[in-house]
Amino acid sequence: MHDTVIALDAVTRIYPSAGAEVAALSGIDLRIERGEFVAIMGPSGSGKSTLMHIIGCLDVPTSGTYRLAGRDVGALSEDELAAVRNERIGFVFQQFNLLASMPAWRNVELPLIYAGVPRAQRRSRALDALAQVGLGDRVDHRPGELSGGQQQRVAVARALVTEPALILADEPTGNLDSASTADVLRLFHDLHQVGRTIVLITHEHDVASATERTISILDGRVVEPSAALEAVR
Repeated sequence: MHDTVIALDAVTRIYPSAGAEVAALSGIDLRIERGEFVAIMGPSGSGKSTLMHIIGCLDVPTSGTYRLAGRDVGALSEDELAAVRNERIGFVFQQFNLLASMPAWRNVELPLIYAGVPRAQRRSRALDALAQVGLGDRVDHRPGELSGGQQQRVAVARALVTEPALILADEPTGNLDSASTADVLRLFHDLHQVGRTIVLITHEHDVASATERTISILDGRVVEPSAALEAVR
């Protein structure tokens, strides 16, 4: 198993805009090791969302290289990228993206359906993932029967169920009150303690401070944390 989960070398992402070109990322070099709990922080327009899309294999660099757990993402086909997104990366979003008609365990098993895992294994693994996030007694509850913090825990269980190399959380506390935010951050801390690799995208300093390392982005570049913090204020 590769100790370096995320390796970006001179990654640039350029978008066309009104006949010109806009560099959303400019020469990003980045390493995140297995088992790290890292925040990527920056204000709106800093490039952190573009960086998240590249790390999550939702976009590709214009130039430079990105290796996920040792695998060169730039060499993958569309089908291979889709498989990586489903099996190697566990996504947690600000919106919980749960299906209202399905109980918690069926929401959690969805990535396994796409991966072709047999039915009996899917249910067992979904129940195990829900137990990991402290919802072993809520497996048959639908999203509408759960609090916001519990719904986000279901989303985290869904991210865990494929045993991914990386959990990528994009503003995961953005829709939560302060108590639920603290609850979800404790969950990420607990997952980090058992060796999970977690990258959390945020513009909130209090959320970033819950991680063990902060990578600050400003104007498409990695900067000192104090510069990004000043820009957020």
